[in-house]
Amino acid sequence: MSGHGASGTGGESGPWVGRPMKRVEDRPLLLGVGHYTDDVVLPGTTYLHVIRSPHAHARITGIDTAAARALPGVLAVVTGADVRGLGHLKSAAVFPNTHHAPHPILADGVAWAVGEAVAAVVAETAAIARDAAERVVIEWQPQPPMVEPEDALAPSAPTLHSGVPGNLAFQHRWRTGDVPAGFTGAAAAVRLRVEQPPISAVAVEPRSVLARYEKVADELTVWCSTQAPFRIRADIAASLGFNESRLRVVAPDVGGGFGVKGSTYREEVLAAWLAMRLARPVKWIATRGEDLLVTHHGRGGHGEGELAVDGEGRIRALRASIRFPLGPYLRGPMQPWNYARTMPGAYVVPAVDIDAAGAYTTTPPTGAYRGAGRPEGIFLIERLMDQAARALGLDPAEIRRRNFIPADAFPYRTATGCVYDSGDYRRAFDKALALADYPRLRKEQAAARAGGAITGIGLCAYIEPSAAGWESGSVRFERTGSVTVVTGSSPHGQGHETTWAQIVADVLSVHPSVVTVRHGDTRGAPQGFGTFGSRSTALAGGALVRAATVVREKGQRIAAQMLEAAPADVRLASGGFQVTGVPGRAVAWRQIADAAYRGVHLAEGDDPGLDASVFFKAESETWSFGTCVATVEVDRDTGRVRLGRVVWVDDAGTLVNPLLVEGQLHGSYAQGAGQALFEGILFDEGGQVLTASLMDYAVPRADDLPEPELETTVTRSTRNPLGVKGVGEAGCIAVPPAIVNAVVDALAPWGCTHLDMPITAQKVWRVLQSGG
Repeated sequence: MSGHGASGTGGESGPWVGRPMKRVEDRPLLLGVGHYTDDVVLPGTTYLHVIRSPHAHARITGIDTAAARALPGVLAVVTGADVRGLGHLKSAAVFPNTHHAPHPILADGVAWAVGEAVAAVVAETAAIARDAAERVVIEWQPQPPMVEPEDALAPSAPTLHSGVPGNLAFQHRWRTGDVPAGFTGAAAAVRLRVEQPPISAVAVEPRSVLARYEKVADELTVWCSTQAPFRIRADIAASLGFNESRLRVVAPDVGGGFGVKGSTYREEVLAAWLAMRLARPVKWIATRGEDLLVTHHGRGGHGEGELAVDGEGRIRALRASIRFPLGPYLRGPMQPWNYARTMPGAYVVPAVDIDAAGAYTTTPPTGAYRGAGRPEGIFLIERLMDQAARALGLDPAEIRRRNFIPADAFPYRTATGCVYDSGDYRRAFDKALALADYPRLRKEQAAARAGGAITGIGLCAYIEPSAAGWESGSVRFERTGSVTVVTGSSPHGQGHETTWAQIVADVLSVHPSVVTVRHGDTRGAPQGFGTFGSRSTALAGGALVRAATVVREKGQRIAAQMLEAAPADVRLASGGFQVTGVPGRAVAWRQIADAAYRGVHLAEGDDPGLDASVFFKAESETWSFGTCVATVEVDRDTGRVRLGRVVWVDDAGTLVNPLLVEGQLHGSYAQGAGQALFEGILFDEGGQVLTASLMDYAVPRADDLPEPELETTVTRSTRNPLGVKGVGEAGCIAVPPAIVNAVVDALAPWGCTHLDMPITAQKVWRVLQSGG
């Protein structure tokens, strides 16, 4: 990869920002001595087992727990009636007039999805808890299921929640320009319906929690596999009515999250409550089956889009309707929000009319998963662009070139109200096509087709909003000259310990090895927002740049006092400061720190100490972008799709650590390709999940995916000190449209105009047999 950025002054052979450094976090993980939630061993630990609904929608007419309570080793059996006093879980509302469905800690009287938690057992061992759960007798009265959002929003649909008329959680419309006129005067108008099945994150480590209550100290500690420890702390405190300052949440090593571990679940609150009630530690570790079923699913939206273009292929108007299945309660509204607002993509779209609605359904809940609506919005516009190109007889590359936002138009406000900070979409697009040798690919495709092969080429030009909200960071010099960094962000595989050390090392002109990064513990850390939405480097990194700058400036004032020079005459040097033009007159950071903590050599107005904590909130999001080119070959006899080349140029602004950026791109590429070709949560008509194990839910393997050919361009953001943009969602946004466009291109001679993901061999075989 190329396009390395740089920032800061550097030192000890710096600058460090822009270097492809290996992760310092990896040694314990590679040696097998990582420390995950299940590795935390406490004396007297008990084990929680959750009893779940086998029905998609049913009334609970009776629960008999007597036999379970009588089993030796059982400490507690609780039902919805026992936890009525606990506060319900709530989600943020980005849409006006959002109707929040009740979200009790245990279902009370009715279960709204397969897997809904209806009772729980705590026992001395996990095996006893499971045995006791089988003795709980529950009487059910099944009710009509509503699997699809359109079914739930139908006028005849039964109401799931009394406070939510029509099962409508929210509805919002984006309207700009004269859409009817855009379609009336169009040379061509294309229409497409896309149904994306829900998918699972399949993190290596399923969700897990361990809670301990210390009665004498009145302190509650929760270890949890989470992306947002402070959010977990706040939600548990609110639900239990517990003093938040006496509640500590620790995220040890976290084996993947991808967004699904970014919010609070019932089990975390339940374990904490039971730990307080029993005065013993309570542990719950999800099975893989539980994780596939009740850890919220991603995607799942249904979208209908129409695109109007003139005779030259330029976009005149975009119209779309989005319906999103939320499950029985709101886990987060960002998916439909991002779906709608990102739909103009990288193009000049003068008029839009986009309607988005979220429906409560009797399916497991959906929520944020790597991309959280961005992949859906870009998928729909990129498929429409290919349809429009076909309608006009244009090459898919040419229609995109004619519609890109010009490089001199930034910052650019889209028709959905988003303001893109910076970009050069044509440059990344042309670089990707040159790297792929696109004209040669088309010639080779024609020759292959003449020989009977079924091949296709697909393109995707995409944008990626990221870095919304705020984050915190603190930087402290110790007396010995080492540096302690505490970040509010909480990584789950991103390499923050490495990246943050590079950032701080440049600002302070020290070697990254002297910088220790602490995270994931609400005790002793500044309040943090969490790690999701490709936000951490821009926001947490931005906070650390500012905190380190405060420390550097104070250190400069102390150094000036020690060197008997004016602060303006003292400059940062490797490992400390020196008098400008006099290298021999220098002072090291350890000497400065020692003076700061002894309270000597302080400038007027300065207090002792050498640290700073900063909260950083960007003025707005950053907007990454890029282009992906994919080639496929289809087996005529089986319909199996084989990926050929995946050529991809991404622009994420300044790259702090290109090696870790490359790792992010590889990971999201695998997940994006998995969605396109393999993955999907399937339901039957009764709402039963048909893919609740890895025997049925397909994930990509290493030999399914060719090595991607990666390159970068660099367009700095103006919205954070580092000029960085997000990169974590990129593959989930870029790769699926490129692959699907390639498959549809391959099947065009059979009259195929669209296939929904995942594009299985069966779907393709049917096209080949039926001719469309």
